[in-house]
Amino acid sequence: MQIGSYSIYYILHDFFLKTEPVQSIKAGTVLFQEKDPAKYVYLLLNGSIALGRVHLKGKEFILKILNNQELIVEYQLFKPNPHYQFFAKALTDCELVAIKREEFEKFIETDNGAMNAFVFWMSTGYLKAQMKCQDLIMNGKKGGLYSMLIRLCNSFGVMTKDGILIDLPLTHQELANLTYGTREVIQRILKELREKDVISYDNQMFTIKNLNYLKMAVDCQNCSSEICGLN
Repeated sequence: MQIGSYSIYYILHDFFLKTEPVQSIKAGTVLFQEKDPAKYVYLLLNGSIALGRVHLKGKEFILKILNNQELIVEYQLFKPNPHYQFFAKALTDCELVAIKREEFEKFIETDNGAMNAFVFWMSTGYLKAQMKCQDLIMNGKKGGLYSMLIRLCNSFGVMTKDGILIDLPLTHQELANLTYGTREVIQRILKELREKDVISYDNQMFTIKNLNYLKMAVDCQNCSSEICGLN
């Protein structure tokens, strides 16, 4: 998300935090639903927020998970009366700043540094989305899950003596939502990984004990964490 050493997040943070209050929200709070009128752009200061969609049959798909110091823009910019394309739900307690859509767009249009940083951020997000699609299409359900575990390591990983702890509580159902799979299939694949001592799972927290196993299985290209993440 960096352009040079300064990102769009910090540019917006420096400008809007002078006038907009910091809001605290609880885990489970829904910021907006898909198809709601787009009124705000959000700066996530602390916490984790999931963005996704709900299928007509009720199945939830998590598109990405944002964690600390992120920008949330989920609509078509500069379009009259736009609507959000996804839902946004807090996975943990969060602190954020809500910026009125019109003020955000005016700032982007009139500040060259902000526009350049925003374009860089958008292009990086495009590459991330393309890579995720590639992983899910080319590698099937098992490989798709493996790639998501790798991305979780890059976005939330903490090194421990036992391996890489994914510092984000996740249920099997939430992991299934990330791959658009079923909980039963995900549970079976995770059971296989535990039996091979590739992962461990305790109190809804995953530890990746053998990251190379996952990378070899999906022919990982070792992209930078800037591209290979869940944000």
